[in-house]
Amino acid sequence: MSRKFDTPTLLNELHQQVDVLLNIAKEQLLPAKEEVLLRQPAPGKWSAAQCLDHLNAYARFYIPAIEKAITGKLTGSLPPSPSPVFKSGLLGNYFTKMMMPKADGHPGMKMQAPKGYRPLANLDAKQVVNEFISWQEKTKQLLEQAKQVHLESIKIPTTLGSWLKFSLGDTFRFTIAHEQRHVAQALRAIN
Repeated sequence: MSRKFDTPTLLNELHQQVDVLLNIAKEQLLPAKEEVLLRQPAPGKWSAAQCLDHLNAYARFYIPAIEKAITGKLTGSLPPSPSPVFKSGLLGNYFTKMMMPKADGHPGMKMQAPKGYRPLANLDAKQVVNEFISWQEKTKQLLEQAKQVHLESIKIPTTLGSWLKFSLGDTFRFTIAHEQRHVAQALRAIN
């Protein structure tokens, strides 16, 4: 996977990926019955609602951090300067590739969710799906705002600790790949 991207193309692709996630949530997950969304496909496997609850927990961390960083740049004394090319960082690119699902939707690399990001057992499935939808709509707004800033110069802390920061561009790439991975898992859980 290349580490250099045409910035407008990258932002458009990420926007389209979020649109796909939104459509799946609205057209396949939201209309599903509560019991279907809560059904675990096997012991120890997450239900569709649990997959989205996991993603919502990450969104509660990343979306406000992204919004604060972009707003800070847009309201700063120096006008932001978007760059025509975005160069992904080594770690950002590595984590994104690790998170991306394979072509068949299955995870490329299995991993254990950190304790604070494991989904709850008792969930209001419709509320979880609606929260996921609202986070995706917020992500689309932030991708629009990101067209006005430099994707490499803005650093976003990660859930692994404030010592590890990704560029704004890598944060979008990583979080959207993570969402694609678990939305695919949610679809497998309801089918």
